[in-house]
Amino acid sequence: MNTRIAEKFQKLKSQNRKALITYICAGDPDIQKTTAVMQSLVKNGADILELGIAFSDPAADGKTIQAANERALARNVSFDDCLDVVREFRQTDTDTPIVLMGYLNSFERRGANIAFQQAKNSGADAVILVDCPIEALPDYEKSLQSAQLTPILLCSPTTSDERQAKIAEKAGGFIYFVSLRGITGREQAEVSDELVEQIARLRAKTDLPICIGFGIRDGETAKKMANCADGIIIGSAIVSRLYENQGEKMPEKIGEFIAEIRAAIDA
Repeated sequence: MNTRIAEKFQKLKSQNRKALITYICAGDPDIQKTTAVMQSLVKNGADILELGIAFSDPAADGKTIQAANERALARNVSFDDCLDVVREFRQTDTDTPIVLMGYLNSFERRGANIAFQQAKNSGADAVILVDCPIEALPDYEKSLQSAQLTPILLCSPTTSDERQAKIAEKAGGFIYFVSLRGITGREQAEVSDELVEQIARLRAKTDLPICIGFGIRDGETAKKMANCADGIIIGSAIVSRLYENQGEKMPEKIGEFIAEIRAAIDA
């Protein structure tokens, strides 16, 4: 497991707290403010940052994050711009883990070996390759290991026990459990008995932390999800608020929202 990620989860466990992982798309709505937003997220309680790499066909995402990708691409935000944001953030924060979240094409365009190494050199700790199934991961393992980048893998409600075991064997950092069938941005209502059972099945196969994403929109849903996992991941609710609060106060406004989420899962 990546040292920064491992240390973060160890610290949270010693405090009997759950991880708060936040997603934003680099360059949306403003590349100049992306670093300030990341700093505000951490200041107000985020433990791990997911930084999205804008892509033209984010198939796993709903309309909110799709629109964020489109806005960033319309401003010509590139892979290099994303890495520049990580470098800038690392000038003032060397502790908070950063996970680059994107699609394989963004890395393949310049060659996975080079892209992974550049990501690590910029200060990233891990990657989520959204459209890389476990069967394709061996094509990238050597490159990831060489770059010392941790692959964060996903499980979903439809993942079989056999496939869960394969994912648990190859995953690092934490396992991203997709709590809903479908795309991001759909609303999660309740923690069902089925969801609890699915988490328990996965936990029996791994010692890695399990964090729940998709459908978490406010403090209430965050608290419910955190109660049955090691952390929660929130993205669309942040992205929509960033778009609604463009301007000089944008980092402060999103910080207020994250502080509410932090308070809810700590309660």
